[in-house]
Amino acid sequence: MKKTLLIEGMSCNHCKMRVEKALSDVVGIDGVAVDLATKTAVVTLSQEIEDAVLIEVIDDAGYDVVEVKVQ
Repeated sequence: MKKTLLIEGMSCNHCKMRVEKALSDVVGIDGVAVDLATKTAVVTLSQEIEDAVLIEVIDDAGYDVVEVKVQ
C-alpha cells in the first residue's frame, strides 16, 4: 500500500532529507519518495500505519501535513 502526504513547510533539499529520514525510521515503511516541487511524500508501507502516526512524525520533524491520500 502507498500513501501520499501533502506537506507544508519544505523549501530546500535539507527539508527533503529531514522528512525522508523521519519517515524512513518508522517501522512498516519500506520506501519514501519526497518531491519538493509538489510538496509531497509518497510512502510505501509493508503494514498498516495510522495516518495520525505519519502526521506526528512529520510534525516532530518541523513540518505540517495538510492531507493524507491512500493510493
